[in-house]
Amino acid sequence: MLRRKIFEVCTGSLQSVINAVEGGAGRIELCESLNVDGLTPSWNLFRKVRAQFPHLIVHILIRPRKGDFIYTEKEKVAILKDICKAVEYRADGIVSGALLPDGSIDIPFLREMLSASQGIPFTFHRAFDVCNNPLQALTELKAEGVSRILTSGQQPTAAAGIPLLKKLVEKADGQLIIMPGGGVSSENVSTILKATGAMEIHGSAKKGEKETSADEVRLILKQL
Repeated sequence: MLRRKIFEVCTGSLQSVINAVEGGAGRIELCESLNVDGLTPSWNLFRKVRAQFPHLIVHILIRPRKGDFIYTEKEKVAILKDICKAVEYRADGIVSGALLPDGSIDIPFLREMLSASQGIPFTFHRAFDVCNNPLQALTELKAEGVSRILTSGQQPTAAAGIPLLKKLVEKADGQLIIMPGGGVSSENVSTILKATGAMEIHGSAKKGEKETSADEVRLILKQL
């Protein structure tokens, strides 16, 4: 049976979630502060989303601050607490990640995050785009049981990262989902999916708007 393609909408406010659902989205990544590439959303926002859209698949970004992905022990404790809270509040997936100072994946902390996630899908976020050896990192993440990797192919946009994204999809071999993200729009989504072989794709669908555009979500979904 053929697996259908999925568009995950990155939403940074309740209005963006409302617009995404109006446009037909079935899954979102919930965060705040998209101007700094997203931070952990407030639990008040998550509760509102869950109450208003009980059947929407909600993956929550767990990222305590802007900047790099090398975390102190205190920050790691905060991340684990937030993951546990997300599970308690019935999130459908966790989106997070961490690196070591040498640019490799922080495997010991990743294992702690996966344990705190209690088996719900775990997406390793765009920390992947600044790791030092993406193909090796993919192998490690696959071995640890990560569900998917959100990546622009280590380029400013997913369209520019198509060569690496294609290699990652091939190397993942269906055992882990490679989800392109970064600059995805109705104008390039078909090209990115076709060129990479990816089955999931991620974007905010703003189309120049302040919030996610329901019309842009519709246009992207039509092309899946």
